[in-house]
This record gives sequence, structure tokens and C-alpha cells, in this order.
Amino acid sequence: MAHGTRGFDGDDRGGFNFDNVQRNAMLQSAGLSFKAAMKTGTTISGVVFKGGVVLGADTRSTNGETVADKNCEKIHYIAPNIYCCGAGTAADTEAVTGMIASNLELHRMATKRSSRVVTALTMLKTHLFKYQGHVGAACVLGGHDKNGPHLFCVYPHGSSDALPFATMGSGSLAAMAVFEADFKEDMAEEEAKELVARSIRAGIFNDLGSGSNVDLCVITADGVKYLRNHETPNERTYARSKGYEFPPGTTPLNRRNFTTATSATLPLNETVDIFVGTPEDVTNGTAQPESSVGAVPMEA
Repeated sequence: MAHGTRGFDGDDRGGFNFDNVQRNAMLQSAGLSFKAAMKTGTTISGVVFKGGVVLGADTRSTNGETVADKNCEKIHYIAPNIYCCGAGTAADTEAVTGMIASNLELHRMATKRSSRVVTALTMLKTHLFKYQGHVGAACVLGGHDKNGPHLFCVYPHGSSDALPFATMGSGSLAAMAVFEADFKEDMAEEEAKELVARSIRAGIFNDLGSGSNVDLCVITADGVKYLRNHETPNERTYARSKGYEFPPGTTPLNRRNFTTATSATLPLNETVDIFVGTPEDVTNGTAQPESSVGAVPMEA
């Protein structure tokens, strides 16, 4: 931690304070383990074109080295004319964007006017700065208001940039390479959509924390077009046509009340045999039938 006052050893030079290094080493040698930060992965980007903004995001959600969700949504609603891409901790990005969206709706009701993008930016960066980076939300904020299209980068510590194109997340370097090579002023909407989609694909195929599909959001003066799964470059190459079959008794039956079952789970007039024994006994034919329920009446 940086300091510029006189230290315990009488040294008044500024710099980093390593007073706790020996203490932490002693605690580790005594068996105390320090938790490491959870790694996050995302590719989000945005670009300003003639008449609007295009935002893009991948759809992979990770839990450490495990893919937790292959098709999550990372482009969050802020206002009818403002959307925000979130990278970092999923809970933080959803909670922060939801809070800003709620506050902006109250602001619109109080002022009787549409939301300004800079208002959302100020609310967002003020909240993040208050928590000094402990809220893990890195955002690409875009929208269109009476002053035209706007695009901002908002970092977890509360700093922000106003840029014609922006990327964030673990795949941001791959996405930025696409923008720096092919961005140009006053692009048409289709050009901007293709450029953002290519930037997200670059993150998907070059960053292990990013993957699955490409989501886009086009914001203009005429409205918003949320293009969910605009591209699906990672379709499954094999899908089992027959599905999966499990022998009766594979799943233990804990309840015998079928009144809440639906036609999808229990067809009408089906005979249900309940066996006593393990799944292996049922498979081997050694389990004894406990009861037989025939022509079960089902509720509509």
C-alpha cells in the first residue's frame, strides 16, 4: 500500500509498504491458506456507427475452470434507450445494472423526460467508486439520447472512458485487435454489426474464458434491436437421436402421491408398479412388487 508519511523504521520515503510480508509468510507456514481470487472470463465490446451504437457479448459463464452456463445473457437493460454489457462477477454485474435501471426509472418518473446516457454513466461509476473495486463489474455502456449515440467503458474502480469503440473482459485484447484493424468513422449499421460480431468471435476462439454464442444489441433513435444468439459458431457436432433410456428403478421413488403429476410426466391410464429393493434388484428381476396402481385418474 502506498504511503508518504514516516514509517515505523523512520524512513519517510514514499512507496509500497511490505510490513505484512513476514507476517503472511509465517501464517502460511503455520498452515493458514489464503483464498485466491476467482478468475472470470468474458468478451464484451461496442462500437459507435452513424446513427447509433452496437453492443456485443459472448454467452459463456464460468465458475473457475468449469463452464457454468453456455448461453447466459451479458447485455443488460438499463433504460429503453440504454443497455450495458457486463464483465466480471456475474452477480455483481446483474445487481449493479438492475439497481441503475431501477434508479433511472424513478428518475424518468420524477423528471418526466427520457434518460440520458451520461446520467446512467454517473450513477454507475459513482456506485463502483464507492466500493473501491470490490464490486467486480466491468461494463461497456451504450445508448442513444437527444445528444446522439454514446459509448463508455466503466472499470470496476469507478473510472471511465468515452470512446468510439471499446472492449472489456478477458477476451478484450483479441476483440480490440479486430477494432483497431477495421474500425472506421460513420459506418453503416450492417457494417457495425458485422464488426462487433467479428470482435466477439475473436474473443470466443482465442480466450478460454469466452465462448458459445454472439449476442448483439443495436440502439438507434428509432429504438432497440436485441439480437439474441445472433451467431451460434459453436453448435454441437453430435446429438444422440434416440435420447437416453434408463431401466425402471434407476431413480428411487420417494413419494407415492401422483395427484400433482402432469400428463407430460405420467400419461393417462398408465399402470405404475412400485418395487421394493435397490435399482440392481429391479434390473435383475429379484425385487418384489409392493403395489400396483392402475388407471390413475389425472387432473386436467
